[in-house]
Amino acid sequence: MLIMIMDVMEIMRGPGLWWSGLGQVEPRPALIRDGAADVVIVGAGLTGLWTAYYLRAVAPELSVVVLERELAGYGASGRNGGWCSGELPSGPGGFLGRHGRDAAVAMQRAAFATVAEVQRVAAAEGIDCRMRRGGTRLLALNHAQAGRLSRLVQQRRALGFGPEDYRLLDRAETIRHIAVPDAVASLFTPHCATLDPVRLARGLATAVERRGGVIHERTPVHAVDGGRVRAGDAVIEGGVVVLATEAYTCGLPGARRRVAPIHSHMIATEPLPADVWRRLGWDDGAAVADQRWHFAYLQRTADDRIAVGGRGISYGFGSRVSPHRDHAPAIWRRLYASLVSLFPRLAGVTVTHRWGGPLALARSLEPAAGLDRRRRLAWAGGYGGDGVAMSNLAGRTLAHLIAGVDASETRLPWVGGFGRRWEPEPLRWLGIQAGSALAHAADLFEDRTGRRLPVVGRLLEAALG
Repeated sequence: MLIMIMDVMEIMRGPGLWWSGLGQVEPRPALIRDGAADVVIVGAGLTGLWTAYYLRAVAPELSVVVLERELAGYGASGRNGGWCSGELPSGPGGFLGRHGRDAAVAMQRAAFATVAEVQRVAAAEGIDCRMRRGGTRLLALNHAQAGRLSRLVQQRRALGFGPEDYRLLDRAETIRHIAVPDAVASLFTPHCATLDPVRLARGLATAVERRGGVIHERTPVHAVDGGRVRAGDAVIEGGVVVLATEAYTCGLPGARRRVAPIHSHMIATEPLPADVWRRLGWDDGAAVADQRWHFAYLQRTADDRIAVGGRGISYGFGSRVSPHRDHAPAIWRRLYASLVSLFPRLAGVTVTHRWGGPLALARSLEPAAGLDRRRRLAWAGGYGGDGVAMSNLAGRTLAHLIAGVDASETRLPWVGGFGRRWEPEPLRWLGIQAGSALAHAADLFEDRTGRRLPVVGRLLEAALG
C-alpha cells in the first residue's frame, strides 16, 4: 500500500509534529563571555529545565544558568510521543531486587504522583501544553500478550497496587473503549496524561526565566571538568554542574559508556474528521500501546491527529548520536502498518510528519539521579523513553540534593549512580543488536502462533519487565 507522506521537516525550527505547531523560534542569546554561577546546568531539555525550575523555588538564593547547544526542548524532550506516564521504564522489579519492597513501592508511587505534579505546574505557570489526563490502555492482540498483561497485574498486586492502579479488561470491555478489532484483552492504568512536549518544554523555559534563571541557547558544551564548563569560546565556573544531557551524554569526554543512545522514531497523521473518531471510539484521551516487544505507542493529539511511535530502534556503533539515524523509512513503514492493523478504517490515511531522535538507556534499564559534591557534579537520566514524567521527578530530586534539603525525593532508591557501565565496543553494539533481533523474532512468533516464544520470551520478560 502506498504511504502518502508530506515531508515538512525542512520548514521547521525543530524536527517533528510538535515543533511544527510553533513556527519559527527565536533563539535565546548564546553565552559569549566567561562567568560563574552557583549551579550550571548542561542541557535545556526537560531534565535541565525542571531542575532549574525547582532550584529557583527551593533555593532562590542560588544563581542558575542553563546551557543548551540548540534550542530548549530540541532533543528527546521535544521529539517524544507526549506520554507523561507514571510507569518506570522497566517497572519496579529492578528496584525491588536491589533495594527491597518498600523502596520499590516508594519509587513507583513517586512516579505515579509525578503526573499530577506536571499537571499542577503547567496550570500554575500558564503552560498550554494541551495536557489531558486519560490514563493508558495497553492492548493485547494475541494470547501471549494477554498473558504478559495478566502477569504484570499479578506482580503489581503482590506489591500492594490495586484495581485503582491497574485493571484488566476482557475483549468486550476493551472494544467498548476503543474499536480495535483484533484486541483480545487490555490493561488500563489511570497514571498517565498526554501532552504536547515541545509546548511543555518551551513554556517551562519561560517559567525558569520568570523565576530568575538564565538560559543560553546555541551554546555547545565541549567539556566539563571539576565544576568548570567550557562552552563555545567561554568558560563558566559552577559551584555544581548538572549533566542533564541524557542521550547526548556520550559526546562528553569520558562518558561514552555511561548510557547507550538509542534512536526512536515517530509518524503523525493528518487531522481526522469527527465521524472517523466516532467509529474509532477513542474519545477518552487515553494513551494507547500494543504489547509487542517492539511495540507501537499512540496519542490522539489536541488537533485530532494520531501520533505513533516505536516499532524498532537504531543504535550507532560507539554510541554515536547522528541526525542520520533520525531518518528511518523502514521503521516509519512499520509504524504505519501497525496503525492500520489496529484501525483498519485508517487504510490510506495521509501521514504528514515523520521524525526521530535519541533517548538514553542505562545498562540496568533503570533511571538514576545523583550528586557528587567532591566532583561538583550532579546528573540524572537513563529514562528509556519515559522521560516526560521521570524528568520532573529528577528535577525535584536534584534540586533538593543540591540545596541540601532532605525530602521524600532524596530518599528514593534511584539516588546514586547509573550502576555498571555499558560494555566496550564491539560488545555494546553486538548486545544491543542481538536484543533487538530477539525482540523482533519473539514478535513474529507471537503474531503467528499466539504463544510466547519458548525461552526467549521468558528472558525478555525477565529483562524488560
